[in-house]
Amino acid sequence: MTRWLSKNLIRIYAALAFIYLFIPVAYTMAFSFNDSGKRNLIWQGFTFKNWLNPCGAPEVCTALGNSIKIGFLATLFSTILGTMIAFALGRYSFRGRNTTNLLIFLPMATPEIVLGASLLAMFLNLGINPGFWTTVIAHVMFCISFVVVTVKARIASLDPKLEEAARDLYATEWQTFRRVTLPLVAPGIAAAALLAFSLSFDDFIITNFNSGTVNTFPKFVWVSSARGVPAQANVIGSAMFLIALAIVISAQIYSSAKARRLQKKH
Repeated sequence: MTRWLSKNLIRIYAALAFIYLFIPVAYTMAFSFNDSGKRNLIWQGFTFKNWLNPCGAPEVCTALGNSIKIGFLATLFSTILGTMIAFALGRYSFRGRNTTNLLIFLPMATPEIVLGASLLAMFLNLGINPGFWTTVIAHVMFCISFVVVTVKARIASLDPKLEEAARDLYATEWQTFRRVTLPLVAPGIAAAALLAFSLSFDDFIITNFNSGTVNTFPKFVWVSSARGVPAQANVIGSAMFLIALAIVISAQIYSSAKARRLQKKH
């Protein structure tokens, strides 16, 4: 028995960790099928009606739409700006580079409640009322750091000989970037964009400070939690999880298929 435990201890730890992580997901999915009515605290019976009518709870789809819009805009701006910063930090030496590297990590290290309150104070001092665009700006500010770190790691792993080979074949700087560098960095940019959208969509603390009367999905869930999160919110949460899982699996399948095609060519 002791020998078996020593051989399988890592597997047991991994299984327990996965169970711990996925219990909330399983609970959310299970109660998305609950025939609950207005209060979704006690299991009442199995039904598909919540999935057939995900907008059945008041304001849930409005809040979801706001979260998607804010997440899309925050992802777009933070990915563009963060990618440019990552290239500047990863490829060039300039005065203040080390300081910039340090400053990039500050939003990641700062507690969200401090960052949210500081941004709110800044907006109010500038005479800007909290709302949709202040939320977008706030999300861009903390998403940029994660984009820079992700893309910069991808840039650091590139082999400079590939770009040198392209220039030796008389490719211009733009052609080298478009045909060699960008395709190689694209997986890192895509991963950074998905991470930024996930962080933006999921954020509550900074959003609660800077959104004013604009309702987002996390705010809707927080307000609803006192009387029991409606089953439609569980449906949306489960759907988002399944979509994210499908994207990850599709990316893995595509990468594996691409690797097999390259092996066959060689």
